[in-house]
Amino acid sequence: MLARSGPIGILQASALAKHKWLIHGFSARTGGSSRLGEGLVLNLGETDWDRKKNVSDNRALLLAALQARNWPLATLHQCHTDVIHGMSEPSPDPPRGDALLTATPGLLLGVKTADCVPILLVDVKRRAVAAIHAGWRGTLARLTEKTLGRMRMEFGTTPKDVLAVLGPAIGSCCYEVGAEVAKAFAAQFDAAREWFQGPFEKIVSDDSPNPLRWLQMTPPGHDAPPPTVFLDLRAANRWQISKAGVPAAHIFVSDLCTACRTDLLFSHRREQGKTGRMMAVIGIRPAARRSG
Repeated sequence: MLARSGPIGILQASALAKHKWLIHGFSARTGGSSRLGEGLVLNLGETDWDRKKNVSDNRALLLAALQARNWPLATLHQCHTDVIHGMSEPSPDPPRGDALLTATPGLLLGVKTADCVPILLVDVKRRAVAAIHAGWRGTLARLTEKTLGRMRMEFGTTPKDVLAVLGPAIGSCCYEVGAEVAKAFAAQFDAAREWFQGPFEKIVSDDSPNPLRWLQMTPPGHDAPPPTVFLDLRAANRWQISKAGVPAAHIFVSDLCTACRTDLLFSHRREQGKTGRMMAVIGIRPAARRSG
């Protein structure tokens, strides 16, 4: 990831930046007009602590920094699903879902995150793009894989022509999850073990009833906490992109952890819900629709 210089924080992928017909960026928390704690931040999502005007102003700052000042911005009411929307113009009432795609020049797609994985997909041959918000539920539902399939249906995309960028997200160093998540992934993916750190096998195999378990119980209030594991969401989504046929050399993954870098990024988990939202955006320049 490359940081753009300017009054607000924007990260870009060099693999996409070299395509001059594209506009893209992953916002950071720095800059902006939203007051959080003792400083000003670039909050791009509506929250219960911020004013709508601040969010609107911050979005205008982001678009201006990307040289897309007057572009319409299509967003979603994100709800951790596998719902995908093709867009040719923004909706005044953002639809429910977690992935957007378009081949319409002059339209920006945006997904909001504060730990979940923002993913940008680009078909460099057919000039089509997608933006994905992948939390653990969307990852479990194979949202990224399904988005690539939708691009194939709508635009004729072939995986060898796709560039995929996975932006800053919570890392396996910090993303602790319980048995229900580990078991759900184990049931869905043969490769799930590769994405977890901790007693994965013990957790997913601990299903059989134990008639003597009452003998092992501790007194009330003294129970040991249930075992947990740490999930690598980016690795799980990278696997889906690879399994869909995108070459490994076309997949780019940020190593920035939102929970470790709250100086730069928002983290819902690390900041216990009192935080902002970043936005990953992508669009096609109208004047360069069929060039480089």
